[in-house]
Amino acid sequence: MITVEGYVRFADAGDFPRIRDTAFAQMRASRAEPGSLDYTYAIDVADPCLMRVLERWESWQALETHFAQPYMAPWRAPLAGVTVVERNLHAHEVVQSLKV
Repeated sequence: MITVEGYVRFADAGDFPRIRDTAFAQMRASRAEPGSLDYTYAIDVADPCLMRVLERWESWQALETHFAQPYMAPWRAPLAGVTVVERNLHAHEVVQSLKV
């Protein structure tokens, strides 16, 4: 399993509400992709400028295919209209997982 985790920090707490509808559409499309196990954005309750990202994919190939999807371009366009201060996302291959 491949996980992508991290965050995107916006300059202003009002930035995410301006792109929310596009984010929901992109999330729904991503969740429906073959190989998608989970795909979530969440605004941090302690910091409204921080959007947490968590994705889980069956394989590296599924993740690479995701990046090439045509609906990714409409998602990137609204992001150009907000100020992203920091983007910190990492993909990891999970070889063992324990329920805690």
